[in-house]
Amino acid sequence: MTSQDEFLSPKLTPETLDIFWTRTTILSALKETLPYFSETLLDVGCGYMPYKSLILKSPSSVKNYIGLDLEDNIYQKPDLVWDGKTIPLEDCSVDCAMATEVFEHCPEPEIVMKEIWRVLKPGGIIFFSVPFLWNLHAVPYDEYRYTPFSLKRHLSKSGFKSIKIQALGGWDAALAQMLGLWVRRRFQFSGKQSLLRSILSRLLFPIIWLLIKLDQLPEQFNEGLMITGLSGTAIKPEK
Repeated sequence: MTSQDEFLSPKLTPETLDIFWTRTTILSALKETLPYFSETLLDVGCGYMPYKSLILKSPSSVKNYIGLDLEDNIYQKPDLVWDGKTIPLEDCSVDCAMATEVFEHCPEPEIVMKEIWRVLKPGGIIFFSVPFLWNLHAVPYDEYRYTPFSLKRHLSKSGFKSIKIQALGGWDAALAQMLGLWVRRRFQFSGKQSLLRSILSRLLFPIIWLLIKLDQLPEQFNEGLMITGLSGTAIKPEK
């Protein structure tokens, strides 16, 4: 069972080489958005609800957290169940929303985005993140890897404005993440491969640490750029 600390206080160790950068950068981006959250928040695809305690305290002004997920959610029983397409809430019923690592699992992302737009009140904000450099997961429900351009287009066509998208890591972080994924997920968890995995994790630890220290977040999405993932915000316009 994944602990809340792995999301809220990620630490770089030989055992977390695969998840540290992703957890750290999503958390940092979310913290920047907290001051814009208020009243009722809908967490779409909430999973473990790892950020609930963070969202329910300052600088966020959220008073009511609603975790939305599928009925067969293997992580934790959600506050609200949906079918992955229709959110069982009235129009303009929530003040803000978030969807961390969700849109890559949506076969028709604009259906989900339009539903989030529908339940948001005018002026409401959504925070989102998606992976770019990541292994297949939740198979066979791993649908897409988004570029910033495709993600912005989907959000815009769904009615959102003031769309801001940022990279979660550049070239150095991408190499660090790839090495971490390779060493922690390439080898089996038992037998000789488990021992090899442990040894290689310790050998690669200082290299990955250095790459993370060297990384600079890209400010523009230029030709030839490598990214680890994306995060951002978008607004449902007042009119």
